[in-house]
Amino acid sequence: MDLSVKIGGKTLQNPVGVASGTFGYGEEYSQLCNLDEIGAIYTKAVTIEPKNGNKTPRIVETPSGMLNAIGLANVGVDKFMREKISWFRQNVKNCALIPNIAGASEKEYCRLIDELQDIDVIWGLEVNLSCPNVKEGAMHFGTDAKTVEKITKKMRKHTQKPLIVKLSPNVSDICEIALAAQNGGADAVSCINTLVGMVIDTKNCRPFLANKTGGLSGPAIRPVGVRAVYQVSRKVKIPVIGMGGITNADDAIQYFLAGAKAIQIGTYNFVDPQISNTILAGILEWMEAHKVQSVAEISNLMED
Repeated sequence: MDLSVKIGGKTLQNPVGVASGTFGYGEEYSQLCNLDEIGAIYTKAVTIEPKNGNKTPRIVETPSGMLNAIGLANVGVDKFMREKISWFRQNVKNCALIPNIAGASEKEYCRLIDELQDIDVIWGLEVNLSCPNVKEGAMHFGTDAKTVEKITKKMRKHTQKPLIVKLSPNVSDICEIALAAQNGGADAVSCINTLVGMVIDTKNCRPFLANKTGGLSGPAIRPVGVRAVYQVSRKVKIPVIGMGGITNADDAIQYFLAGAKAIQIGTYNFVDPQISNTILAGILEWMEAHKVQSVAEISNLMED
């Protein structure tokens, strides 16, 4: 069976990826699962300068999910290139490396791309225009269609690698944003990032998170993600990568039926570090049972 996924003239070995912010840079999970079975690692966000992120507490559990307000804490692009890329090159052979990049300005996004463009093991780039937990950049860019198209056009001029724009669900019309990314030259869109939510500590009568609000992820948001992928995939011509609340192969198949060409597993990596390997095996079993020869064909089974 053909598990390959084509994006922007390049091919992933299979459609199962792990989502940014839930899998570090790959090394953190290397003793816990088989990285070379995974189609792609979308790394923890990379910014120009190192970031400590938001004050704690910055994670809280919710029914069927969690809120996080990490704030894009990361090592910065110099250390990423010096240490994380070196480790990946030496230890991973088949899995695609796709850094998730975030900036506070158009200039920062383009500078990040310039820094990473010529690194051979970097398969493509996922552009974070949707994180809700920072004061500038990210979702502040990703909620306006004109801004998304403009910044995507500028980034497109700086790279020939596949360029993937990560979409926010915290908008009135996610299809409008997806079309803007396509018109700007994106090769694919990731759909969706977290939803803005809040948990209040009733003992102390204040928000539980120091940031007050955070991004809701986990099984609770899967229906929102599936709906968004269903709508977006019928509006754009570029591939849609689905994510949000995937915990098993059936969840992943829902995204493929909705129109996704690939998927990303996020919060459930914290529950089961081997879940990406398990879900890949489950997708193969489902394809065999339904006599489907390629992942690309799954969406054809969907009755609209």
